[in-house]
Amino acid sequence: MKQSGISRFPELLEKHEQKLVLDWTQELLKPGRLRSDLIGQLEVREQCAELLRLMTAATRSGNVTGIDAAEWQPVRDMLASVSRTRAKQGCTPVEVATFVFSLKRPLFALLQEELLNEPSVFAAEVWSVTELLDKLGLFTTVAYQKSREDVILRQQEDMLELSTPVVKLWDGILALPIIGTLDSARTQVVMENLLKAIVDTGAEVAIIDITGVPTVDTLVSQHLLKTVAAARLMGADCIISGIRPQIAQTIVHLGVDLAEVVTKSTLADAFTLALKKMGASVNRTAR
Repeated sequence: MKQSGISRFPELLEKHEQKLVLDWTQELLKPGRLRSDLIGQLEVREQCAELLRLMTAATRSGNVTGIDAAEWQPVRDMLASVSRTRAKQGCTPVEVATFVFSLKRPLFALLQEELLNEPSVFAAEVWSVTELLDKLGLFTTVAYQKSREDVILRQQEDMLELSTPVVKLWDGILALPIIGTLDSARTQVVMENLLKAIVDTGAEVAIIDITGVPTVDTLVSQHLLKTVAAARLMGADCIISGIRPQIAQTIVHLGVDLAEVVTKSTLADAFTLALKKMGASVNRTAR
């Protein structure tokens, strides 16, 4: 792609930009390239025109393949934006990368037409263009993957919020049922939700039910103690319920000190105790 050390590609790109936009758009609109139910023809054409404009500006410096350089930042930003948008639309990584790779045929046809009588220059140009588009295509794949990971992370955070509900059982009594493993990240969510509920309701007793926690180890015990301590600082007494025999044995074996924490085997027992603390009781009526 070079003649006397200077690439001809920027000149050709600028000279034939409009034709390339048209040819590229037609290439993308071929069956199986892009999903017409997600992306319209006008949007495809606008994105092609914008990317070619940015590529033309980036290559004016003479840097045709070094897409990590500062002059290629606008190109990277646009491709990242397109990748994120199409990931949210439900496109596959292949469909996203095809946006870039479909430019190969129009570019190769242009190079062949313009450099037909300069075989050595044509070969160098083709190699550089191939390297450039491969790099840009891989960049879209990386951007797409990062976008999907961000979506999954947000979904996990939302599920974490939903999996730690704080329930008002009675005036002044809250219950926090925990299901699944209690790790550091989830402990933070549990603590925040519980403290917020204590402030909002003015609760005096909080029941932390671990019936749905499969195992309790030293780390889980520490997380529970931190949550209890935080609740106490907000003025609420804590009761831990759901202490099954195997969990009780594990806690004793680990040497975890729960002497200052009130524990009950079931949520019903914990609720009964909480009512007593509030000066209330539930009596069965005769039928």
